[in-house]
Amino acid sequence: MTPDDTTPTDPTRSAADGSAQPLAERGSNRSQRPDSKAFREFITSGWGERAPSAASPSAAAPFTAARRARLSALFPGERLVIPAGGLKVRSNDTDYRFRPHSAFAHLTGLGKDEEPDAVLVLHPEGEGHRAVLYLRPLASRETTEFYSDARYGEFWVGARPTLEEIATVTGIETADLARLADELAKDVGYGGVRVRIVPGADTALEEVVDEIRRTEAAGELDAGLAEALSELRLVKDEHEVAQMREAVARTIEGFESIVRALPRAVEHARGERVIETTFDAHARLEGNTVGYETIAAAGEHATTLHWIRNDGQVRPGELVLVDAGVEIESLYTADITRTLPVDGTFTEVQRRVYQAVLDAADAAFRAAVPGARFRDVHAAAMEVIAARLAEWGLLPVSVEEALSPEGQHHRRWMVHGTSHHLGLDVHDCAQARREMYLDGILEPGMVFTIEPGLYFKSDDLLVPEEYRGIGVRIEDDVLVTPQGNENLSAALPRRPEDVEAWMAKIQRGE
Repeated sequence: MTPDDTTPTDPTRSAADGSAQPLAERGSNRSQRPDSKAFREFITSGWGERAPSAASPSAAAPFTAARRARLSALFPGERLVIPAGGLKVRSNDTDYRFRPHSAFAHLTGLGKDEEPDAVLVLHPEGEGHRAVLYLRPLASRETTEFYSDARYGEFWVGARPTLEEIATVTGIETADLARLADELAKDVGYGGVRVRIVPGADTALEEVVDEIRRTEAAGELDAGLAEALSELRLVKDEHEVAQMREAVARTIEGFESIVRALPRAVEHARGERVIETTFDAHARLEGNTVGYETIAAAGEHATTLHWIRNDGQVRPGELVLVDAGVEIESLYTADITRTLPVDGTFTEVQRRVYQAVLDAADAAFRAAVPGARFRDVHAAAMEVIAARLAEWGLLPVSVEEALSPEGQHHRRWMVHGTSHHLGLDVHDCAQARREMYLDGILEPGMVFTIEPGLYFKSDDLLVPEEYRGIGVRIEDDVLVTPQGNENLSAALPRRPEDVEAWMAKIQRGE
């Protein structure tokens, strides 16, 4: 037998020279990077001066300062650690595009992909806190990082902002990331400063913090911080509302692009993907990216709530449910759904189902006013859904019994909730307490979705055949105002006749 067949070989040895090579170093085998002394001297010399900094204070800076002050007041005397998070491997040695943790973005205003591993720390000082942003300094061009580090090196991924530039943009004191561990440990232990860290944002840093504090109550402390950070975002400030308006505007443009692309989607074997890529390209060009994976669900696929495979055909005579949102540079995202007739006109049955969902949405809007509870919005929509299903003869019990906690028969055809908070995360404020979220009182500045739906699967034998394979959802983004509410996405038609007219106008090129 030859070694190429079945002779056992040692996977830790190099075939070339028999020397051992650790697994961690083998990714570099493909690169053949130069490492001679002459190369190192040559590549680190002959560079001109960097251009003067054009950094200026961010419009978000005064708002993020106010947010940090609100957080500071909740945890007097404690050290609060809010990591941006690190790079995440996509495959082997390639990373996903970096997106900082939403709590970090909310408190700093930083939303770009330039600062993996950055950490915001609120150090207790006097009656409040001193905010410090710990970052990797921009490496000198005389360092090996400059040309050889594929993950952080300037030659590979571009230059990082300097500490001074970040301080100018954010209005926050900055420091070298190398100082972080020592400064986190200051005055900790023996009745000293308590440390909390956002759980799940940076597992490596969590281990460092756990070693510093050595307390069994760490999980409870960190959960309390996560909870507070979520609840801090329940009511949006003026700057956040402006960001939401921009995200919605860009998303509406994306839906217009989808309508223009529908003829091409019909012609393609994977027309759903034509819709997906049309919107995703728009999001990348006009914003940061999509706020979540685009749902482009045609025909029967519309009855799968989170259909993101998007590999199906788009056929005339059917509906296509598109659930999509543009995330803008500040990381705020819209979340809008429209269910469109592929050939521009609803059939009688499609219109009947669509109108029922629209009526449920309108009822939810009427309930979404200051002083109401968040759960009231869902309840209002469900009353309409249950009543309409009863009219169609689909409920095995009365409307009253179905709506009771012991019933819920109508939920067979709408198993999801009607609303969720929206902002930096598509499902924002997710760690907020039940009494602040589901049972919370609506206040001006809250932003959430209203998105009832009806989903009749093609093999559902409890509905007439004419309904089977129809899925409809209508989703809008809502701002609670002192007077009631504002539909931020109202510019995107909702009524069936308006949808048809809008689609026809776009496809005529007007």
